[in-house]
Amino acid sequence: MREKTVLRVGSKFLIPFVLIFALYVQWHGDFGPGGGFQAGVIFAAAFILYALMFGAQTTRKVMPPWLTRFLLCLGVLIYSGTGLLGMYLGGNFLDYFVLASDPVTGQERGILWVEFGVGVTVFAAMITIFLTFAGQDTEQ
Repeated sequence: MREKTVLRVGSKFLIPFVLIFALYVQWHGDFGPGGGFQAGVIFAAAFILYALMFGAQTTRKVMPPWLTRFLLCLGVLIYSGTGLLGMYLGGNFLDYFVLASDPVTGQERGILWVEFGVGVTVFAAMITIFLTFAGQDTEQ
């Protein structure tokens, strides 16, 4: 892929915009289309594009396996922690109304935290799956 200069430069230009769009989808998902799952996939797509252009080994230096495992666990903990916090405060699991003194504010906070947890988990899962398959030897 070293001789594909135009693709490499073009992807370097495109990746920051993809990451910014993923953040937009993440943080505005509770007001319109989008949310954690879509943002996680878009964010992972930027890293997958990077891996396709510069190689899986280079991507593993940026996103080592220990970091993807940490992010997988962190996302699940954020999601489940939001539910457990609701239970601790007297509501049901993932009952957002009890997360603030105002029920509407509690709903907004709960959705934001849950969607963030989903986004982190989906991002880490997509990167893990891609890099696992990219590291396999195809010649047999």
